Amino acid sequence: MLPEKLHFSPLSRRLVEASFTGGHITSDAGLLLLREVDRQHGLTRRLAKIVPDRRDPGRVQHGLQTLLAQRIYALAAGYEDLNDHDGLRHDYALQTAVNRLQPLAGKSTLGRLEQQADRETVVQAHRLLWEHFIAQHDQAPAEIVLDFDATDVPVHGDQEGRFFHGYYDHYCFLPLYVFCGRHLLVSYLRPSNIDGARHSWAILALLVKFIRRFWPETRIVFRGDGGFCRHRMLDWCDRKQVDYVVGLARNTRLQRMAAPAMQAVAEAYQETGQKMSGVYRFLYQAGSWRRRRLVVSRLEHGEQGANPRFIVVSRFAEDAAQQYYEDYCGRGDMENRIKDQQLDLFADRTSSPRWWT
Repeated sequence: MLPEKLHFSPLSRRLVEASFTGGHITSDAGLLLLREVDRQHGLTRRLAKIVPDRRDPGRVQHGLQTLLAQRIYALAAGYEDLNDHDGLRHDYALQTAVNRLQPLAGKSTLGRLEQQADRETVVQAHRLLWEHFIAQHDQAPAEIVLDFDATDVPVHGDQEGRFFHGYYDHYCFLPLYVFCGRHLLVSYLRPSNIDGARHSWAILALLVKFIRRFWPETRIVFRGDGGFCRHRMLDWCDRKQVDYVVGLARNTRLQRMAAPAMQAVAEAYQETGQKMSGVYRFLYQAGSWRRRRLVVSRLEHGEQGANPRFIVVSRFAEDAAQQYYEDYCGRGDMENRIKDQQLDLFADRTSSPRWWT
C-alpha cells in the first residue's frame, strides 16, 4: 500500500513531495481567469439585464447571471453540450467561477434558459457588443475597417429556416458576420435561400449611425468580397461619406479594359517562366452604377494562364499595390475570426428548432 506522501531530494530550500490525497481536482482552472476578465468587463452582468426571465421569483434557485456565466464559461472551456453539465455542475472550479458554493444548474434548467431568447434579446445583445467595442478604446481611432462576410453552417436536422444551398451543396444556414479587427460586432443568423448580401446594407447603416455617435470624426471603411458589391450600397456609402474596398466580380468588359496591362504581365511570364503579377487601375462604370468608380486590378499570369482579380475602391491611393494587397487582402484575417467563432465557441451549433434561440 502506498503512503499518502512520497518525499524526494529537496531542491535548494524547497521540499519536493508527491501527494496521493489530491481531494477535489479540476482540469479547468482557467475558468478562474475567465471570471476575472468577466468581472472587469461586466458582460454576463449586463447580459442578464437583457435576457428575459419568466420564472416564478419565489422558486428561483439559480440566478440569471449565474446561469449565463455557467453556460458561457463552459462553452469557453470547450463544453458545448448541455449534457456536460451533469458533471460540470459539481466542478469546484466552475462553481467558484460563477460565485456559488452549491451544485450548479443542471442541463434541463440551462436548456430552458436558452429557449427564453427572442428577437429583441438578439438585438439588445448586439447593442451590448457594440457598446463594449466602443469602451475598449481610450480615444477615437483615426480609421476603422468593418469586415463583412457570410459563411455556411451545415444543418443536419429539420430546423426552422433550413434550405439547400447550391454553392455549398448541402442544407445550411447563411449567417452574416461583421468584425472590426478581432472585435465581433455582428453574428446574424440567416436562411440560405437568400442573396449573400441580404440585410448587410441595413446592418451597415445601423453600425455607422451608432459608431458616429461616439466617433464622429473617425473614417469608416466598409470591406467585403464581391458578394457585397451592390450598387445601392455603394451609392449609400458615397452619400454618407463611408469609404469602401469591395471585391468586383470579373466580367468580359473589365477584362477587356485591363487587357493591355494583362498582356505585359503575360509577356513577362513568357520571358522568365515564373509566375508574374502586377497591379493596374482604371475608371469603370457598371450598367447599374450612377457614376464611374476607381477599380484596382491584380493581374497574374502563371502555368494556369491569366488570373485577373478586381476590386472597387472609394479613394485614390498613391500605392495601388498596397491598396489591393493590404487594404483589400487584409480581409483574409476575418476567416480566422470566423474559425474562432465556429471551432472554439461552437457558433455552428444550431440544435434548437426555434429560430431566435
